[in-house]
Amino acid sequence: MVPNLRGSRLRRTLLAAFVAGAVAVPVSGAACSAAVPAPAPAVSAASVPLRVVTFAALAGRYAAGRAAIRAAERVAAGHGDRWRAAMLRGMADPGRQFLSFDGRDGGRAVEVYGDLSVAERVAVLVPGSDTNLDKYGLLRGGALRLLRELGEGSAVIAWLGYRTPSTVSLQALTSGRAEEAAPGLRGFVRELRAARPGARVSLLCHSYGSVVCGRAAPGLDVADIVVYGSAGMGVGSVAALGTRASVWAGRGAGDWIAGVPHVRVGLGFVTVGLGADPVSAEFGARVFAAGDGGHSDYLRAGSPALVNIARIVRGQLPPGVGHAA
Repeated sequence: MVPNLRGSRLRRTLLAAFVAGAVAVPVSGAACSAAVPAPAPAVSAASVPLRVVTFAALAGRYAAGRAAIRAAERVAAGHGDRWRAAMLRGMADPGRQFLSFDGRDGGRAVEVYGDLSVAERVAVLVPGSDTNLDKYGLLRGGALRLLRELGEGSAVIAWLGYRTPSTVSLQALTSGRAEEAAPGLRGFVRELRAARPGARVSLLCHSYGSVVCGRAAPGLDVADIVVYGSAGMGVGSVAALGTRASVWAGRGAGDWIAGVPHVRVGLGFVTVGLGADPVSAEFGARVFAAGDGGHSDYLRAGSPALVNIARIVRGQLPPGVGHAA
């Protein structure tokens, strides 16, 4: 019992030190992204639920999303932020497909890659901490590589539908931001399932995005929930998620997230910690091989993680699936 007690104390000490550092370190990147002004999205087709995904219906939504981006571009240019304006100009390209866009407070965006109207399988990417408009290119790159790996008959949706926490912050170790985000993700998936009832839908949740997926999971009609680079889903086991979906977990050998202690500590005003390790046997997820990559390498071209995630989305079993020792 003594070694276990010492291990528990050590984990709590490490977690307390991490929290102290998170509170002390400035989050200038997140503040900079949120500081760029943007207009509120106009009432348009983007505010109407997408009940069907015909070519015409999607064209209307994409046009509304493009108009919102161009409005944000004009405000950013007027503010003197030429870098943000140029980035938004690229996002407004007629070839891009945004179901919704809001440039305020760091940015919200839902972008479709592929032809959603005929997709037999749809992967919804839920990004993690520090994802905002200034770093949107990283999310886009991963979505494009996944689409290429999935092949014909597939669509990928990048769902940046919430205010992500900074990686080095107290919010990244609590479920508060995930609680805020979960209703939006749950509503989006319901809308997607109603509009495309025959498609196989999978949630792909990176880093803090796995906490968002954990909060949204109960009763959600998806085939798979895949978490990678995750410090926890906010619960102690797959059973506690309240989902009938297959739950998968993977972690690269070079991912620093493995060093985050898996404990929950009450600090009076907040409970810190994200629950059990998703790749542990006790958690109960189906563990897939993710290679030796780091925290941002899961959707890297040719990586074992990308190959196996694509197999899961297609409804295929990755080789060597099991529970972590």
